[in-house]
Amino acid sequence: MALSKDKKVEVVDEVAQLLKDSKMTVIAKYEGTSVKSMQELRRASRDNGTKVIVVKNRLFKKAAAGDERFKDTDLSILTGQLMYAFASEDEVAPAQSLANFAKNEPQIEFVAALTAEGKILPAEEVKVLASLPGKNQLIAETLAMLTSPLNDVISGLSGNLLGLLDGISAKAS
Repeated sequence: MALSKDKKVEVVDEVAQLLKDSKMTVIAKYEGTSVKSMQELRRASRDNGTKVIVVKNRLFKKAAAGDERFKDTDLSILTGQLMYAFASEDEVAPAQSLANFAKNEPQIEFVAALTAEGKILPAEEVKVLASLPGKNQLIAETLAMLTSPLNDVISGLSGNLLGLLDGISAKAS
């Protein structure tokens, strides 16, 4: 069903806002993916702050052209059936969402990504980004690393104190 002119303007405005807010926009082919699978992808992606949409490439290009950062970006690679994944919190989240989903749906294939600075990243670099740990995982690993010495000291002190108490109780008996 064709979109009315008003609906097209609405879609372009929505995509323009998503582009403006997004730290990373990942573009992927989805040809051969069922509607049910796409709904699952959207639901799973929402958990890590990623919004996945399917929009006509012409409308996406129009929205990008309205953004100063993407005016000089070559978007000629946007051909075929494409989906766009946006994330405003974490740069790696859209790539990870699509990569995790592609494990069960191998027809999903990265095309490129647009950074917040207006640069285009090739599919190979998007795959590398998808393999990086996410923001929350990096924070957790950093906290674990920072608290590790403290935990070791507490463990060592409690072990010595328990040994001392065992020694005292043995002498008292």
